Amino acid sequence: MADPVRVLIVDDHEIVRRGIAGVIDTAADLTVVAEAASVAEARRRGALTRPDLLLVDLQLPDGTGLDVIRAIRAEVPQVRAVVLTSFGDEDARAAALESGAHAFVLKTVRGTEIVEVVRAVAAGRTLLREGLARPVGSEDDPTAALTPTERRIVALIGDGLSNREIAESLGVAEKTVKNHVTSLLAKMGLQRRTQVAAWVAGHRGGRWRSAPTH
Repeated sequence: MADPVRVLIVDDHEIVRRGIAGVIDTAADLTVVAEAASVAEARRRGALTRPDLLLVDLQLPDGTGLDVIRAIRAEVPQVRAVVLTSFGDEDARAAALESGAHAFVLKTVRGTEIVEVVRAVAAGRTLLREGLARPVGSEDDPTAALTPTERRIVALIGDGLSNREIAESLGVAEKTVKNHVTSLLAKMGLQRRTQVAAWVAGHRGGRWRSAPTH
């Protein structure tokens, strides 16, 4: 059996990083070797771990994910890269391609899609050059199939509430909340509450809004 693809995740939001890491680590052929919250940290950890693939946020406190790609590629020329971002404008895509990124993925993607893109890029594909009209994840809203109650629970998970606290907020039994969580995870293509929280963190202020409670 081939060694798993070694992935370095770079995002300045801890909850997003952990959610992505949780998704990646569910795949037997992928493994997260390090995480970083800045360009400087990514450069240090990239030099130490020499990853096969970078999964980088576009906006970082001390630069951009493109700076990370360029810096680590200078040390590890064969490293491949996926840009993961909340912004899907054409200028950002062009800059990502110029920096040597192999895919440009919006944070609206489902967890399973991230894994598929990472696998494709690790296998040698360059999705940015395959005529994608839009970044991966630009059309699909993983919350589209959720009920209003499930959408409200997604928002509360994003606020950091436990199932018990959500139950108290909604005035329902904790078991009811657990059932809703199980349902919404399946609909969103996720496996853990931390992945839901990471998804919310990446989309607040964007086009996604939870349904009103009344």
